[in-house]
Amino acid sequence: MERELLIECQRSNRSAQRKVYETMAGKLYSVCRRYLKNDEDIEEVLADTFYKIFTKIRQLQNLDTFEGWAKKIAVNECLQKLRATKAQFVSMDDDFVETSGSLSESISFEKDILSLLNFLPEGCRAIFNLFAIEGYPHKEIASMLSISEGTSKSQLNFARKKLQELLVNQNI
Repeated sequence: MERELLIECQRSNRSAQRKVYETMAGKLYSVCRRYLKNDEDIEEVLADTFYKIFTKIRQLQNLDTFEGWAKKIAVNECLQKLRATKAQFVSMDDDFVETSGSLSESISFEKDILSLLNFLPEGCRAIFNLFAIEGYPHKEIASMLSISEGTSKSQLNFARKKLQELLVNQNI
């Protein structure tokens, strides 16, 4: 991201904000998609994310960290949405794979292993993303989601097992 563009955003320049939005919207949408299934929820979280970005950008000391900072805002907004909707965690006994269409169609259409995350419950998916993709430790995940560290670990284990089953079933 161009430093001058970000400086203009700090000055509340609408044209600069539009350019930043156009540059970052796709990236942040992808981040949100890893946590949330519903397009309406994603759009709402994205709007909240950009609102926070543009109202808090003056507080950002190092403009070189803008993209990471923006991504963190998006992740936090997704987690807030999950907490507000009381994301369900599953019991290790549950035989659960949620489908919204054919799994093989989804995989061939998306051509991306990450699309398999859509077949996990939101709580498991959030923990998997935070741990495996974002790199947060279980203690921090537990704090973010207001759950115990043990729940974080068991939900990650559940997510991994279900993803392995999905991969085996699809011969990936």
